[in-house]
Amino acid sequence: MTIEQCSSTPPSLTLRRAWLVLAVVFIADVMDVIDSTIANLAGPSIRADLGGSETTLQWVLTAYTAAFAIGLITSGRLGDLLGRRRLFLLGMAGFTLASLACGLAPGVGFLITARVVQGLFGSVMIPQGFAMVKVVFPPQQLRKALIPFGPVMGLATVAGPILAGWLLHLDLFGSQWRSIFLINVPVGIVAWILGWFLLPARTGEDTNARLDPVGVGLLTAASALLIIPLVQGRELGWPLWTYLSMAGSIVALALFVASERRSRHPVITPSLFGKRSFVVGLVIVAAFFAALSGFQLAFNLLLQLGLHWTPLHTSLTLIPLALGSAVAVGLAGAVLTQRLGRTTLQLGLGIAVIGLLTLWWTIEHRELTSTTLAAPLLLIGFGTGLVFVPIFDFILGDASTDEVGTGSGMLNAVQQFSGALGVAALGTAFFARVNATASSFDHAAVLVIGIAVVLYLITFALVWLLPKHVVVPAA
Repeated sequence: MTIEQCSSTPPSLTLRRAWLVLAVVFIADVMDVIDSTIANLAGPSIRADLGGSETTLQWVLTAYTAAFAIGLITSGRLGDLLGRRRLFLLGMAGFTLASLACGLAPGVGFLITARVVQGLFGSVMIPQGFAMVKVVFPPQQLRKALIPFGPVMGLATVAGPILAGWLLHLDLFGSQWRSIFLINVPVGIVAWILGWFLLPARTGEDTNARLDPVGVGLLTAASALLIIPLVQGRELGWPLWTYLSMAGSIVALALFVASERRSRHPVITPSLFGKRSFVVGLVIVAAFFAALSGFQLAFNLLLQLGLHWTPLHTSLTLIPLALGSAVAVGLAGAVLTQRLGRTTLQLGLGIAVIGLLTLWWTIEHRELTSTTLAAPLLLIGFGTGLVFVPIFDFILGDASTDEVGTGSGMLNAVQQFSGALGVAALGTAFFARVNATASSFDHAAVLVIGIAVVLYLITFALVWLLPKHVVVPAA
């Protein structure tokens, strides 16, 4: 989209007002990312209360992130057609109400359905925020405004399970696991009120924008055909339809690519796919966050179901992971990225791999306590934290100003969907190993750690294809 295509001139806001708009968008973004991971730690408690099979744990997580990623396909375009401020407020209201429904869920089916609705409303809300930030900031300030999104999403990813442990321990008003969803209600109400007063009415919507129903349908079908069999296949004994479904996903994705080339209103800005850093970056983000989400699920299940630790004990054990990430985020943003360039990413991935291998050895050879697990978790957190900050900058470094907002939204969608894919695939591998003859939670966790190591090594190799240093094109 260019300014000339807009139906109304973007608002001329003071820089202070623009930063307030960014603050509202940040609240929404943090709510979204935390909700994609917070149920991770609460999964065993949810299952103990509501019942369900092992796949219940996967669906409670996957339902949200998959619905969110799929919804992002159309939400950006809908913002142009219906108004970004209007859709942001609608998404925030729906997200808040769906959170309330999750907190009051009487059964597993209701909860999973509410999680789908929550994810869809989240997908309506988030891209409008990115688009509004894009137009309220002057071009020379835009990249500075977008810098915090990577670290915030990364830190929220590792902080969600810790927050869940504390909420379950506090058991506010006897709500048990329900508090992890109910806490969104007051936060969502405050964010909606702030949005009503702070968000500009006009944000340069493109009246020429159109939806591509064929592209949307194909990409949605490809996503569903992959996620559903990955979650349900093991429990059902991998019937023929699961393999046909996954094969159909590849076919639907190929048809989507062919459709995009012919479409007058493509779902994804075509020029982005002419940039090697963006194409490679999509694979890097997918592999990195699939490994991270799958590892977090497996490690949490090891502690709670395998060792029978309480949610609070589990969350306290995860503190070194978050602490390592926080320290690395500060170092990467302030020092390392400018001095080392893309080597910062490889340094982080290398340290994370060392941390994972150390954790593997610890599980195999030592008694597991919060103390023995602290060092490997600190390494994993520090390594992943070095990736959180600069990764989007390297991927979008050669994107034009008009492409940055679209590219950021696409990377966010890939992060969410790969998180769902990691939970589905690595969660299935975990439970398959647990249920195998003579296997245990220890062996299952080691399997997932091994897969995560392989994914991180693949990511490490792909980083060589990114620019050596962040490219900042002229505004």
